[in-house]
Amino acid sequence: MPYRAPVADYKFIFEHVVGLTQVSATEKFAEATSDVTDAILTEAGRMCEEVLAPLNRNGDLFPAAVENGVVRTSKGFADGFKAIAEGGWVGISADPEYGGMGLPIAMTTALNDMMSASCMALGLNPLLTQGQIEALEHHASDEIKAMYLPKLISGEWTGTMNLTEPQAGSDVGALRSKAEPNGDGSYAVSGQKIFISWGDHDFGGNVCHLVLARLPDGAEGTRGISLFMVPKFIPNEDGSLGEANSLRVVSLEHKMGIHGSPTAVMEFDGATGWLVGAEHKGMAAMFTMMNNARLAVGAQGIGIAEGAYQHALSYALDRKQGPTPVNDKNGAIVDHADVRRMLLEMKADTFAARSIGLACAVAIDMGNATGDAEWKARAAFLTPIAKSFGSDTGIRSAELGVQVHGGMGFIEETGAAQYSRDVRVTAIYEGTNGIQAMDLVARKMMDGGEAAYRLLDEIQADVETARAQCPDLGEKVWNACETLRETTEWLVSQGDLNARFAGAVAYQSGFARVLGGYYHLKAALAETGTGARTKLARFYITRLLPEHASLLETAMQGAEDLYALSLDELGA
Repeated sequence: MPYRAPVADYKFIFEHVVGLTQVSATEKFAEATSDVTDAILTEAGRMCEEVLAPLNRNGDLFPAAVENGVVRTSKGFADGFKAIAEGGWVGISADPEYGGMGLPIAMTTALNDMMSASCMALGLNPLLTQGQIEALEHHASDEIKAMYLPKLISGEWTGTMNLTEPQAGSDVGALRSKAEPNGDGSYAVSGQKIFISWGDHDFGGNVCHLVLARLPDGAEGTRGISLFMVPKFIPNEDGSLGEANSLRVVSLEHKMGIHGSPTAVMEFDGATGWLVGAEHKGMAAMFTMMNNARLAVGAQGIGIAEGAYQHALSYALDRKQGPTPVNDKNGAIVDHADVRRMLLEMKADTFAARSIGLACAVAIDMGNATGDAEWKARAAFLTPIAKSFGSDTGIRSAELGVQVHGGMGFIEETGAAQYSRDVRVTAIYEGTNGIQAMDLVARKMMDGGEAAYRLLDEIQADVETARAQCPDLGEKVWNACETLRETTEWLVSQGDLNARFAGAVAYQSGFARVLGGYYHLKAALAETGTGARTKLARFYITRLLPEHASLLETAMQGAEDLYALSLDELGA
């Protein structure tokens, strides 16, 4: 089934749910008027529908491969990337000084959602470059900015992030890559990195690697790590490509999904690099890119959820199998109650996840535009929730999509399984969802839970008004907020972080469930409690929101029962 970009959904959420108008009201984003954002969404949607979506199957069937040391990408991917670059989509939120559009991150988030729905493997390439652009804008020297940003923004060059090593995954501080000063302001970078998405390709131009490595006087752990720009080709002074750098693709990983995205093992052998940011402060610079990528990964999950839903709905409307006891039936499996349940779960959760992701993006934009500490705290608090719930929703929706197809979902030719295989990595990379949850209940609650409480106060103030228009739905969301507040208070009171960690994933999921109920309620209020969005809100609030109670109860159980079984008993 052809992919249809859900442009109307973005417009509705921006206007009625997350308040993009407050972003366009700032001086920084004054040009992001509704006319401009509508036009951007429409054009981006058309590109995803007409150019990227037809390439999705090619990426799965004809994976990227290394031939004589050269990475060959999937059929049609080079032309697809050219369309992305020429449309200006790589630099949609980048600084206009270097050629970017300067639009809000909310617009980039919507774009990444659409690109992921249409062809996640290819869309991952500009997503990574976007993160590198932001890291360079915040941390690089003027010389590096002038050399790299215009070409990254135009899509002439592409960017990667190099953190993981065979012995250093989530524990980045265990890395062994090293950097030695060359005496001329550059450094010789050596080491091996793994899981490097889009580590190389045959699109032409340069591949610009941001690499974490340790200087000779760097301390052990993350405090001694520095960040370096290490390009595939060393640029000449005029920006043209010079000699090849001393780095190579050792191999490409054979993955469960996103086969069209070359995931490389990279070897740096005294490769020439330049310091980005201060010495030994590489993690601060890299976290700028990682936080950008975490929201983008949430958008990937949402995009896959959308694609899987559209695919499953098309099949359900056409597949005839058995009689159903409903009026106005079309005779297809969409008439069966359980099939309808699955489709509604996919649709309702996709709306909830999309709203959470865009609310996070709006908070980032408001923080960038105003410098306000509360907006920045909200953005930081929502980022792990947006990443985890977006990716979890993608995984769950893709799984349901296979189930809607029944036996045909297990057959690769239908394409349902590809969504499930492609999206699975989103809960793993850029920090597993468990790590996101630990960050949420620890680092993001170092303020004593103030960011969480401010968000809950805002929700309950809105819900108080909603009780008059939609009393039954408003009451359910209000009560869910109260349970969430009580759980937050319990977590903040725990001096033992492991007690928090034991329930962190449940808390993170429970928080997302409540946010989803709130945003669905806002959607219902926007159409005065009648219409399709109200019907969908009622489904979510009555059938999915109740999950918050068991999740939040789980979150308050502490860690003792997790360690009750001895290691021997675990293996018995």
